[in-house]
Amino acid sequence: MVKQLNLTLSLRNRTVPARIGLILLETDHTTELEFARHMPHDLVGVYANRIPYANPTTPDNLKRMTPMIGERAAQILPEADLDVVYYGCTSASFVIGDDLVAENIRAAKPTSIVVTPTLAAVAACQHLAVSNLAVLTPYLAETSALLDPYMASNGLCVVSHACLGIEDDRIMAALDDKSLIKAAEAADHPEADALFISCTALRAIEVVPILEARLGKPVITSNQAAIWYILRHLGLPQPTRNACDLFRTLSELGQH
Repeated sequence: MVKQLNLTLSLRNRTVPARIGLILLETDHTTELEFARHMPHDLVGVYANRIPYANPTTPDNLKRMTPMIGERAAQILPEADLDVVYYGCTSASFVIGDDLVAENIRAAKPTSIVVTPTLAAVAACQHLAVSNLAVLTPYLAETSALLDPYMASNGLCVVSHACLGIEDDRIMAALDDKSLIKAAEAADHPEADALFISCTALRAIEVVPILEARLGKPVITSNQAAIWYILRHLGLPQPTRNACDLFRTLSELGQH
């Protein structure tokens, strides 16, 4: 026999102090893993939803996600506020545009700060006083070419741009550290203040300290920039797992 307890119970206001929603491609193998490794679990709850996407990574395929972005945001903890919503696709962000991505998300989550990898990467460059940028992408050339005018519109000069010509984001996610390091070193340019490795599919955060030591300059990746941007917005400390130039700025006095 089951006995129902008649007790006075109290509820938490929130299960965690901060809530982050992720909108990820249904083919994404990387972003949840990188957020899990670098977010403070006792302070941040990370809640992900997937958005339909079909390879190859052409501009037309990326644009097809636009009408679904708001719907997917609404499905993350329905009727609950999220502090941040991160749309985790770099190429779609510069193809669709940060403003349109944010407009769709805010229609569903009006109180949330909207973050895209491109917005975060630009903010990271500004914070590190970067003007000239070397870029590495895994994308097809037709998609990669659209990143340069985006960066220029945000005051950044792309002095060199290399792409790997991969059309499937699942293959991008499978590239190993050795391949990423080789490609990054080949993409760097002596006139660049920093190297930007574009694409949330690439498991690139872990190789950043190695590359910074070899290249002698900051290296920024899509998910790394987004994690930094979100932690900075929330006033949270730098991740202990990765000692890269960008994450170290989170310990600076007055940066919040």
